[in-house]
Amino acid sequence: MNCSDMKIVLVSTPLGYIGSGKGGGVELTIGSLVKGLLKLGLKVILVAPEGSVLPSGCSGVEIHHVSGKSQRSWQHQESSADVMIPSEGVLPKLWEQALEIGESADAVLNFSYDWLPLWLTSHVRVKIFHLISMGGVSDVMKRLIGDLSKSHHSRLAFHTKRQASDYVLAHQPIVVGNGFDLDNYDFQSEGGGPLGWAGRVAPEKGLEDAVAVAANLGDRLLVWGVIEDPAYASAVETSFPPGTIEWRGFLPTSQFQSQLGGCRALLNTPKWNEAYGNVVVESLACGVPVVAYDRGGPGELINSGITGWLVPPEDLESMTDRILRIDEIDRKECRSWAEKSASDYGFANRIVSWIKSGLLDKDVRIN
Repeated sequence: MNCSDMKIVLVSTPLGYIGSGKGGGVELTIGSLVKGLLKLGLKVILVAPEGSVLPSGCSGVEIHHVSGKSQRSWQHQESSADVMIPSEGVLPKLWEQALEIGESADAVLNFSYDWLPLWLTSHVRVKIFHLISMGGVSDVMKRLIGDLSKSHHSRLAFHTKRQASDYVLAHQPIVVGNGFDLDNYDFQSEGGGPLGWAGRVAPEKGLEDAVAVAANLGDRLLVWGVIEDPAYASAVETSFPPGTIEWRGFLPTSQFQSQLGGCRALLNTPKWNEAYGNVVVESLACGVPVVAYDRGGPGELINSGITGWLVPPEDLESMTDRILRIDEIDRKECRSWAEKSASDYGFANRIVSWIKSGLLDKDVRIN
């Protein structure tokens, strides 16, 4: 099967419309993959919540908008929580549309970390594939992914090996990484500016650790991202000297990368197992070294001593020390890594290879 003969339906996250920032890194991943698939000549259809807007360069995609209430993210619930779908929820409506369109497509690719599409995989003839977007934050999701691996392992893919290690799988995980339109990120060779931090402003992202490091250095920390938990954001800000945090908000990629590129380092301080680490790659694409906890996806992305530094989780002293040594990192090496490892074209090729292989898997069965 040639790429130009393939028709793929992408189903977006039900956490919010693309462009809202509520979907976290999934929004960026979808935009990048659409661009990459279009470059390969595929027919691409996107099913997404109402209001979703893709970045420039995606004009060849057919979008179907669906209205309904957003789903609550698993990361904001206890790991033992039950599956809950709100009345008039957008999640089942997304999949009603996707299954209808998917009847005439080669494959449907799911981006949502939700029970429903995983359950549907064994019960419909439409070929549903899943790019798992989170680590094992939900007991019910861990069980379902583990069970699906026994019968439909070739339909599951992960961003990193560390993310996949959260799950009990029947076979070795299929790891596809991620990718970005690197033309959207300008390399900045000079980085004498402040420190930076980016992500959803919520407890699991560990902003307080980055602020503590900046405060210890008497530095300023630029913070980008959606404030999901205002009380948490306020508590962090008031715990440190005034002016330590400079809130920059959730910005379009063009503005974000322009500001980020002037930083001398990006701090990455997650309290949980990140599936990948989109902001890490965005930073490296701008030439900005990253100092990160050696936890989750970032631990696979950063070449410590070459593109930044990895330090033990919660070790603020080590993080402070590495920031003081950030001039040892060649910013050209950061950009070079992004170009070799995280382009949208390369990512799309890996996704297509995975799906083609999965479509040939004779062990996949309909229950």
